[in-house]
Amino acid sequence: MEKNIAIHETAFMTSIYREKHQDISKDPYAYLWSHPKTEVWIRNIAKEVSPYEAVLHSLRNRYFLETIKHLFLSDKIKVLINFGAGFSMYPYALPEGLIHIEIDQPNVISYKKEKVSIWETDKTVPKRNIHYIATDFNTAYEEQLLSKIEAIQKNMPSFILIEGVLFFLSRKDTDRLFHFFSHLQQTGGYVGSVSFQDTIETTPAFNRLLDFFNRRLQGFSYQTIPDTYYKNLKSYRLIDHQDAHSLQSTYATSQKIPKDILNEHMYLLQTT
Repeated sequence: MEKNIAIHETAFMTSIYREKHQDISKDPYAYLWSHPKTEVWIRNIAKEVSPYEAVLHSLRNRYFLETIKHLFLSDKIKVLINFGAGFSMYPYALPEGLIHIEIDQPNVISYKKEKVSIWETDKTVPKRNIHYIATDFNTAYEEQLLSKIEAIQKNMPSFILIEGVLFFLSRKDTDRLFHFFSHLQQTGGYVGSVSFQDTIETTPAFNRLLDFFNRRLQGFSYQTIPDTYYKNLKSYRLIDHQDAHSLQSTYATSQKIPKDILNEHMYLLQTT
């Protein structure tokens, strides 16, 4: 019988993916989250689902890294709010001065805070202005979370990042989340979102992924999101849309990426 994987363990996967293609991801600190159990899952995914996941996650990381860096250096944002931050290391790859708010499940936040504190103390990573908030998105989080974020954000323009999260949420919870975002960004800002288009459901790679998770992830359910969802969001306008193939032509020209992949789409939204 195969062992189950917990949803929070997928955060370790993303970090290891980024480490494997540091030339693409530009994440020099992802290696710190090396985890033997996760390495096994990654080998299984490469064998049973797709061998291109490390490249694709590195491209995703690079897109948001470059986008956030440009907006910060252009003085358009001052705060990065990372929903479902996992073990990403954006604070250390981005310029000093950006304020970071990292939000995730209590067990993830607790573990990350402990490890980062050690690494900052021994100067493995540079010190950054990071605020950690633990929350459970399956509960009524809005009122308490809003007050915590606003106390840090103080009406400064922000970039809200949500990657690797929407796949595991229902459409109702996604609607609820974007409604919450609109209350955080009344004074302007951006949202970077990642999701699969609904058209991916007929592809061999996606069906292999579903089979993989159905056998290993308890209570697994998923959603795909059409482009029209982002185009019709109230309070936001879609200003950029990328996928693995468009990013490959910019950041990984030496890589050959076939059509049968888990092709995530990246959306950049701006408040209206």
